[in-house]
Amino acid sequence: MAVLVSQIKLNDLFDSALAETAQRIMPLAVVEILNREDITQPQNIMSFAAHDEQLVYLVRDNLGKILLQSHNAEPTDFNQTLLEGFSSSTTHRFYGAWAVQNSLHIEVAELLIDRKEAIIELALSFLWPLLLLVPLCLSGTWILVRYSLRYIIAYRKSIESRGSGDLSPVNVNGLPTEILATAESVNNLLERLRRALEAERSFTANSAHELRTPIAIALAQIQRLQQEVPTGKARERAINVESSLRKLSDLSEKLMQLAKAEGGGLLSTEKHDLISLLKLIVDDKKRSSATSGLVIDMTLPKSGVFMSTIDPDAFAILVQNLLDNAIKHGTKNQPVVVGFSEQGELSIVNAAEVVPEEPLKQLRRRFVRANTSVQGSGLGLAIADAIATGIGASMTFNSP
Repeated sequence: MAVLVSQIKLNDLFDSALAETAQRIMPLAVVEILNREDITQPQNIMSFAAHDEQLVYLVRDNLGKILLQSHNAEPTDFNQTLLEGFSSSTTHRFYGAWAVQNSLHIEVAELLIDRKEAIIELALSFLWPLLLLVPLCLSGTWILVRYSLRYIIAYRKSIESRGSGDLSPVNVNGLPTEILATAESVNNLLERLRRALEAERSFTANSAHELRTPIAIALAQIQRLQQEVPTGKARERAINVESSLRKLSDLSEKLMQLAKAEGGGLLSTEKHDLISLLKLIVDDKKRSSATSGLVIDMTLPKSGVFMSTIDPDAFAILVQNLLDNAIKHGTKNQPVVVGFSEQGELSIVNAAEVVPEEPLKQLRRRFVRANTSVQGSGLGLAIADAIATGIGASMTFNSP
């Protein structure tokens, strides 16, 4: 827009200079021509020194005969028709005027390329400061916006860095007024969600904990009763009651593990060696199942060490539930293979019948079991999945 306005104004100035030149030269040309001895002979005006003329002119009579011309003028460049006022050709801009009762005509010409060069130089003089200012403005704008959004970026990172078990309020200090209301609403929602989850977890944990003691007492009493009653139906009933109590004890233990898995504290501030912990869990499982002929093979990395911030109790619950699932649902007399890679991938493989795709997808849900003939609560894989999600890991099932 600046170049366009400047072009219009410059053309006006150039036209004005063209007309002014013609009006100043014409009286001098008239005197020169009338004072000649033979006014019909054309004459060139001699220049003071060699130079390029920006403006050239012709003085002609009413028949078009050249009487006077500037030293650099080319007659073929001028209009062949004697015109008054402004006119243009493809290469020149003209101004024509009459004098001495329309007997003498002057036409001043200017190259259009000179005007174009002036406009181009003007545009370049506008452009080179912009080439400096535009990057400065863009970088300044970016810095200003970045500085203005620093609290929003910190707010976003604070949310992204949280684990699934962290529902504490997010710091809203410094946030813009436009976002502050939304951030406070998010904190209110987190608080309500935290209270609801804590109530559910507390109920689960407390219920399981309170069941432990009476179940243990009942088991002790029923085992003592088995020793006291003679062989027969009464002892069979006592054995059935003991089996039911053991199932209830296992269920209460699973509920406590589920409360642990869905709560916070799955990650610790210190790193622990997961491989040594895995060996300890597997060895303990081998000792407890020594009479059943269980075989557990382990494939461990050569380094023998894998440090992680996963809470040891959470990792133990994870491995125990996966091992229990592999042992219960695996083919008898077939080994369970436990692997741990250099990249921290834990794999537990057992021989078993192929589980169809749809039931396989449902295994991580609570109380879902693929094989109902095997004793269990249907919570083991749900607990393992909750822990894996809580520590930011992924768990997949493959069959076969």
